[in-house]
Amino acid sequence: MSAGWLALVLCGLPIGLSLGLIGGGGSILAVPALVYVAGQDAHAATATSLVVVGLTAGVGALPHWRAGRVDLGTALPFALAGIPGSFLGAIVNRRLPNAVVLVLFSLLMLVTAARMFQSARSAQLTGDASSRPIQPGSQTKRSQLAALAAGFGVGALTGLFGAGGGFIIVPALVLFLGFSMRMAVGTSLAIIALNAIAALLVHLHFGGLDLRVAGLFAVSALAGVLVGARLSERVGERWLRLAFAGLVAALGVALLSTALLAV
Repeated sequence: MSAGWLALVLCGLPIGLSLGLIGGGGSILAVPALVYVAGQDAHAATATSLVVVGLTAGVGALPHWRAGRVDLGTALPFALAGIPGSFLGAIVNRRLPNAVVLVLFSLLMLVTAARMFQSARSAQLTGDASSRPIQPGSQTKRSQLAALAAGFGVGALTGLFGAGGGFIIVPALVLFLGFSMRMAVGTSLAIIALNAIAALLVHLHFGGLDLRVAGLFAVSALAGVLVGARLSERVGERWLRLAFAGLVAALGVALLSTALLAV
């Protein structure tokens, strides 16, 4: 195995770990790795990322579901609302220059990180913040409409950036729908898997998917997501939020700097 392929396999581990631990960050790591390690352009990296992240998220959701940390009553309508958005985002992705896609992606990451830092600082968490369970049907009509709107927006981002959307889904669930961080992580993984499938269908129409790259990436990512799901049970709520925000902020700065230098 060449050094390039080995580096790609090693990149899959933190992608899976991030998804299992904090319910997002998979595509934030995958897209830059595919661009700068595998040498793909932004469009091909988007399609390949959807395969890896969708598969990994689906597998990673299983241990969270068994532990009661997946709210299907929210995940299903959220994901369904995201399907038309993901189709729209995928079409727009193919019409934008590579550099524009990467710059917009990095700016969105920085805004999201700032919101989650603010959430971690202001949250009043007590004892075991694994937190209040969200019961299906317990949300108000207003919050259900907010979930549908957020689902459409996340779907559009999934198609546009090749991001499963976890870095947007988790804050939406925590900040707007009142989920605990752990419940948001598990529910986010289920939504990511469903959104990724919808967006991938559009990208497959345009071609550019390298199954060898996707396969190597996915194998190591699957190992990482199972470890991350286990670790999420042992890390405090506030630290999960800070870890999420810190990862997104660091990668946002790095990706924005690289993209601007390439312009």
